[in-house]
Amino acid sequence: RGEMAKSTQLIDNEVFRAYATYTAIVLLKMMLMSLVTAYFRLTRKAFANPEDTASFGKGESAKKYLRTDPDVERVRRGHLNDLENIVPFVGIGLLYALSGPELSTALLHFRIFTGARILHTFAYLIPLPQPGRGLSWAVGYSVTFSMAYKVLKTAWLL
Repeated sequence: RGEMAKSTQLIDNEVFRAYATYTAIVLLKMMLMSLVTAYFRLTRKAFANPEDTASFGKGESAKKYLRTDPDVERVRRGHLNDLENIVPFVGIGLLYALSGPELSTALLHFRIFTGARILHTFAYLIPLPQPGRGLSWAVGYSVTFSMAYKVLKTAWLL
C-alpha cells in the first residue's frame, strides 16, 4: 500500500479490480441512456434527423416528427450529464487506483460515485423533486474531486 502499482500486476491489484468493476458499471449505465433516449424518441415520435422519420411517412407527413419533445430532451440532458461526470471519473479514477490507496477507501469512493450516478439518473428520469438530483450530482462530483486531490497529493507530494 502507498506505492504506485506496476502495470504487470494490475490484474492482481484489488484496488484496480474494484476500479474496473465500478467503472464498467457506470459506463454500462451511461450506455443504457442511449437506449432510453431511443425508446423515448420512438414512443414520442420525436426525431432530430429527417432520415429517422422514414418509418412514419414520406415528405410533408414525415416532417411533423422532426421536433423536440420535453421527455426526449430530459433523457438527453441526463445522458449529457453522465458524459460530463463519468468520463472524468474514468480518467481520475484510474490515476487514483494507481496511486496506491487503501482498498477500503477506494471502495468507498467507487461505490459512492456509482450509487450517486444511479440515483442521479433516477432523479432525472422520474423526475424526483430537487434537491435530490442536485445532491446526487454534488456527491458524485465531490468523490471525483477527492480522488483527484489524492492523486495530486501522491504524485506531487502536496
